[in-house]
Amino acid sequence: MKTISLKIDDSIFGETEKILSRMKKPRNRYINEALDYYNRLQRRLMIEKRLKKESELVKSDSMSILKEFEEIDYVD
Repeated sequence: MKTISLKIDDSIFGETEKILSRMKKPRNRYINEALDYYNRLQRRLMIEKRLKKESELVKSDSMSILKEFEEIDYVD
């Protein structure tokens, strides 16, 4: 484990302390879980952004190919 020092806004600290007193959970565990959750959220957002960008790059090609398929006259 790594030890860090951080500054927390008074309002966030107060709210966190109220929640922790009801949860009976150590502050350190709570902060670790919060950071883990936020990291997973940020990874998902980065993947979403990358997929949107890549989708835009191939959009015109995909539409062109779809149009070609639609124009194929299927013979039975």
